[in-house]
Amino acid sequence: MSEAPDLRGDTSGGTPHEGRVRAEKIRCDACPVMCYIAEGQAGACDRYANEAGQIIRVDPLTVFDRRLAAGDEIRPFLAGEAGAGAGGDLEITAIGAGTTYPDYKPAPFIVSREIEGVDTVTVVTEAIYSYCGVKVKIDTDRHIGEEASVVRAGGEAVGLVMTSEYGSRMLSLGGVDHLTGGTKAEGRATLSTLMDLCNRKPVELSVEGGATLIVEAGKAPVVDGVPEARMRVGCGSATIGMFASQWQGLVDEVVVVDDHITGVVSEHQAGKVLGWPDTGIRILGHRSTPGRYFRVAGPGLGWGGTDISDPLAILGEWRAAKGARPGLTLLMVSTTGEHSGFYELDADLRPVAREMPEALSASVALIAENCEPALCTVMFVAGSGGSLRSGVTRNPVRLTRAVQAGRVKVSCGGAPCYIWPGGGITMMVDVMQVPEGAFGSVPTPALVAPLEFTMARDDYRAIGGHDAAVRSLADVLAKGGDYGSAVRALGP
Repeated sequence: MSEAPDLRGDTSGGTPHEGRVRAEKIRCDACPVMCYIAEGQAGACDRYANEAGQIIRVDPLTVFDRRLAAGDEIRPFLAGEAGAGAGGDLEITAIGAGTTYPDYKPAPFIVSREIEGVDTVTVVTEAIYSYCGVKVKIDTDRHIGEEASVVRAGGEAVGLVMTSEYGSRMLSLGGVDHLTGGTKAEGRATLSTLMDLCNRKPVELSVEGGATLIVEAGKAPVVDGVPEARMRVGCGSATIGMFASQWQGLVDEVVVVDDHITGVVSEHQAGKVLGWPDTGIRILGHRSTPGRYFRVAGPGLGWGGTDISDPLAILGEWRAAKGARPGLTLLMVSTTGEHSGFYELDADLRPVAREMPEALSASVALIAENCEPALCTVMFVAGSGGSLRSGVTRNPVRLTRAVQAGRVKVSCGGAPCYIWPGGGITMMVDVMQVPEGAFGSVPTPALVAPLEFTMARDDYRAIGGHDAAVRSLADVLAKGGDYGSAVRALGP
């Protein structure tokens, strides 16, 4: 199939302008924009084109071939390019399948094959999503902004900062209110952001009152121009618990600085179990339980995600009556091992910086070794219900109930989806498991993503599926297919 040129079709939904030759264009009904597309041109989505007077899908249907040595490799199949004997080794995806819009007609490909002796049906369609977004997990201790702060892309609001998780900051981006509920500029910026994130491209975001971020799925986040390297091994208290026994006998006191829970080994339960003596240390923070302190400093880009560059700022006066003495040694370290310092109390019980002993350097390196690489995780979330269910069955609620009951496997470009409990079909998928370039868009604005429903043929019939539209895998591989010309809502 020849590639369509970069020229775009007329995206107006009304009557073509006077003077245009109607015969040169066909109206595409693959989405609500309903472009008029001239011969050899693609529509506004770059996904459908006019080839010889017929609307065709530009990209070929994509199939996983699990027989290949590299495992789960992806091959595009066009008519006649593959044999039909693979059966369960091939997995049909919706990439390149086309849409069901308007949704009363059967999905573009409803494919039957035998898997482990069971006649199985996979219904594939490229779903048009206005109700969609992404959840972004950013592995960093650094402060990126206050919870519920607006996140912007290109100056437009595209989401917000969510609650922090263990070693990560979370963003919620997109959603129907940003895509269609605001200005056109906001909708375009939101769609562009979602598209790039889902297709594993870097996106620059800014948090109101907070940091500037560069986020890319599967890559390290960049916070205010600084690439993050490590995800913390744990909070300050957890770090004490993991490494207290390795510090015993090497240093008199250890403080693990953390924006959430700063740990002090001599007071901590782990230290007490080991028989660690008191040191007379005083932490300027809110004591939670012994050896665990909240709010020792404000959030920021410094030690342990705090706003301090000098860890001694969180210490009060040392108490001789509680064990402080000249010569007492102190290790202060962050939860990633990125920051560390070694100190010794002088005659006035003030900590003085000293060269780090080699044995303690090894323990700091061990903290760093136990930190996982900092990454950005992008989860695509969408409500996969609405009228697209009519492309699967004449009784849409039966599909919903079958999915909720676990009788239907839902996937996105072959990647397994998590289905949220409760009503509807709300699915979530890691974009790193979806083939690159699988996400598209239409200028309504809405995201387009592959969606597959797989079930036993008997179950498909039981939910009222379009059984007459089922094709065998052998037929699909032998003959291919195009965007349902036989069931178009509008003829050429």
